[in-house]
Amino acid sequence: MSEASPANEGTGTAKAAGRRVPLSRGLSTKLLLLTIVFVLLAEVLIFLPWIASYRLSWLKERLNTAAAVSIVLVQGEPASLSRAAQNDVLMAIGAKAIAVRDGGVSRLLVVADMPPNVDEHIDIANTSMLEGMTGALDTLFFGGDRMLRVFGPVGESDKEFELIMPDYRLREAMLIYSRNVAFVSLLISVFTAMLVYAAIDLIMIGPIRAMTRSMLSFSEAPDEPARIIHPAARSDEIGVAERELSLMQQRLQKMLAEQKHLADLGLAVSKINHDMRNILASAQLMSDRLRQVKDPTVQSFAPKLLRALDRAVAYSEGVLSYGRAQEAPPSRRRLRLYQLVEDVHGLLDIEEGIEFVNAVESAFEVDADSDQLFRVLTNLCRNAVQAMAADTESALVRRLAVSAERQGSVSRIVVTDTGPGLPPKARENLFAAFRGSARSGGTGLGLAIAHELVRAHGGTVELVESIGGRTTFAVTIPDQPVRLDQARGSLRRPA
Repeated sequence: MSEASPANEGTGTAKAAGRRVPLSRGLSTKLLLLTIVFVLLAEVLIFLPWIASYRLSWLKERLNTAAAVSIVLVQGEPASLSRAAQNDVLMAIGAKAIAVRDGGVSRLLVVADMPPNVDEHIDIANTSMLEGMTGALDTLFFGGDRMLRVFGPVGESDKEFELIMPDYRLREAMLIYSRNVAFVSLLISVFTAMLVYAAIDLIMIGPIRAMTRSMLSFSEAPDEPARIIHPAARSDEIGVAERELSLMQQRLQKMLAEQKHLADLGLAVSKINHDMRNILASAQLMSDRLRQVKDPTVQSFAPKLLRALDRAVAYSEGVLSYGRAQEAPPSRRRLRLYQLVEDVHGLLDIEEGIEFVNAVESAFEVDADSDQLFRVLTNLCRNAVQAMAADTESALVRRLAVSAERQGSVSRIVVTDTGPGLPPKARENLFAAFRGSARSGGTGLGLAIAHELVRAHGGTVELVESIGGRTTFAVTIPDQPVRLDQARGSLRRPA
């Protein structure tokens, strides 16, 4: 035993460790990563118009510079500029040639070495957003060795200026801008993710983590009240979930306590019945000798005593086998209900002043198991007698009546007493064991057993009425359905 305890403790520790969620797979980590990814995706969508606008702005600055140089050259004499001066002007702008269009006439102002062809023509004034984004991506990913023709008006001038230039400087500037935007976007993503994580962890993830820990802790020892979660005073979905979890744990703990109580009670009853069966068997042998006594009084109660002992022995054997099987299915026969009610009357311990009325017609028949129906009626009648026995006032009418009626193929047995009625708690838990008792010290097993036996017959037992001075229970049992093939077979058999 001393060696098994550490092993069990190690197993419990391993199970607890297996239930813990690693940080890499936790909700917090997933939330943080998803927030970063989503913010970066949003930054990418915003980056496209940004890079297109940056490209056009960069080109427009170069065109503005070229326009300023062009105005100076137009007012002076372009041919007076030396080749070195022209190269310096073009190098400062990063262009190959500068031209101006005025009145439909194009005039080349400065040129270094005219490229043989131009790869792309960019109209600064008439470039749409979609064209700008497409051109920016094309330059960013595939540019660097292309020749561009950039043209358009500058300011309020009616002249149109043109600039022929390579795109490698533009691509370098765009790459630097993209790197800076990516770095800032990453910082924004991380910062936003941390803020979102902190807020959601405080509002959602923290309480969910607490509920998870509570469920794991409760599953390890569900019988400890300290393991039940204490819900916070919140009106949102988390608050509702915490309160429902707390109620569920309380109900489950109560149910487990009742199940344990039932198990302990069943074990005790089984031990008691084991010895009681032997005692009843001895009493049965002695009661057999009563039949040999010629006294008329003895001969009148001897059969009732024998039937009571037979049923007691059968009940003791049934209790011993309760843990191994369910209640035996009813062995149904046609019974004379009047005689069965008389047997119930003979078994009841009715004190003086309580009247028992057997209002069942002598010819009334019911299709049921005699022993099980006897137990049902005994439980109902005993409860009624015990309820009326508490009333000691001599002027009170204390009457227990059993009647029956047939409605087609359904038998309805009515048990009515003039007792004080059932309290509200008993009515709410009428057929629940250990909760439906109407008197102090009762177990409520009688009605629970009656309900189970009647359901096995396909019927119902219900409380029809319960007020001061009148309590009525009705037991409804339908006849066994007749199988058509069996009925036809019996009709075809020769007499």
